[in-house]
Amino acid sequence: MKNDLLKIISHYGVNAQQRQLAEEVFELQEAITTHELKNSVSYEIPLTELTDTKEHIAEEIADVTVMLKQFQYHYGIKNEFILALIRGKVDRQLERIKNEVL
Repeated sequence: MKNDLLKIISHYGVNAQQRQLAEEVFELQEAITTHELKNSVSYEIPLTELTDTKEHIAEEIADVTVMLKQFQYHYGIKNEFILALIRGKVDRQLERIKNEVL
C-alpha cells in the first residue's frame, strides 16, 4: 500500500493533494455534523432527509486517512514516531481534563 500511496501523491503532486486533503477533512466534518443533527432533538430535520451517517463518517475517515498516509510516506515519517506524538498529545489532554475546575 505504501508504494501505491506514494505513486498517487507523486502523480498529482503535493500541492494538489494538499487541496484534496482539505476537501476530505471538510467532508468528514460535514458527515459528523450531519450525524449530530440527526441525533439531536433540538433540530426539526426529517430523519428521512439524512443518510446513514455512521457509514458516511467511516467512509470519510477512510478518505482522510488515505490522504494523511500519502503525506506521511511522502515525508518519510515513521508510524512509531506518529504514535509517540499521539500518545503524548492524549496524555497532555487527559492531564488538562484532570486539572479542570468543575
